[in-house]
Amino acid sequence: MRPVTACVAQTQGTPPAYEYTPIATIRPKYRVVLAGKCFFHIEETTTGRVRGFRTDHNEACYLARKLEQSTSMAGAMT
Repeated sequence: MRPVTACVAQTQGTPPAYEYTPIATIRPKYRVVLAGKCFFHIEETTTGRVRGFRTDHNEACYLARKLEQSTSMAGAMT
């Protein structure tokens, strides 16, 4: 029989808040949303406007990443 390890709820004291900070604290500018059967919209997260569409999820994710990079590059140039 193996020893049982204590779960977080059973430990003494409260751990610091930084240990529970979410990994993804930067919000993406674009997200891929299912818009129908095998149809995906690439939406701007701030406005909800559709910036593109694809029939393949991988291609939609690629376009979202490409748009993200192009907007970050445009912001860096100004």
